[in-house]
Amino acid sequence: MKWLLTFLAGVLVGAGGLFAFLRQVPHDAAPGAAPMASVPAAATPAPDAPIPASAIAGKLPPAPHIAPDFTELADIDLPLRPAVADLAALPGGAVPPPALPPGTLSTPVEGIAAGQIRDTFDQPRGNERHHEALDIMAPKGTKVVAAADGVVAKLFTSKPGGITLYQFDPSEKYAYYYAHLDRYADGVKEGAMLKRGDPIGYVGTTGNADPKAPHLHFAVFELTPEKLWWKGTPVNPYPLLGSR
Repeated sequence: MKWLLTFLAGVLVGAGGLFAFLRQVPHDAAPGAAPMASVPAAATPAPDAPIPASAIAGKLPPAPHIAPDFTELADIDLPLRPAVADLAALPGGAVPPPALPPGTLSTPVEGIAAGQIRDTFDQPRGNERHHEALDIMAPKGTKVVAAADGVVAKLFTSKPGGITLYQFDPSEKYAYYYAHLDRYADGVKEGAMLKRGDPIGYVGTTGNADPKAPHLHFAVFELTPEKLWWKGTPVNPYPLLGSR
């Protein structure tokens, strides 16, 4: 009897050991099933690691749309036009003289006689250009009038010229440029037809004019075939003014 009890005890101990061993051995996968991939533990980001853009996409408000403002063009001296020296260097040689005869224009500043105006057309401006215009000195607020008949092609404000007006002659071959105006005359608008002597504005110091030296910057240029209001060949207005 004693040996039987010893035998049964040994069977129970062996069965317990076999059960523990089988629990530690992984089961075989079912036939045809793909093996399970091990799942790595989630990585903990470093404290200073940047947040991916994908993680915040759609959580921020859209950036505001900023429309460009072309009201003023910096660092240019309108009207833009080729220099006389550049034109002379082109095939064909020298620039032909303008067809405008002397006396074509009247003085564009009320109360200023032609004899009071200095010819500043060829006056140097820096090392790379000439004035290509007349500076007609007058007290601020003096009336500026049309130097000839023609249509208002453009009202424009720029940093160098300040408040300006571009006028085309009736043939649209020439443009007259009035700059540094204090303001426009009442009723002046683009497309308006002006007669010689009609008011267009008032002498001022807008743009890059010296506040202590109010004047009208007056220029004439021959338009290109495209009739661009800001582009052409400069013409000296001085010989075109009425009798001095």
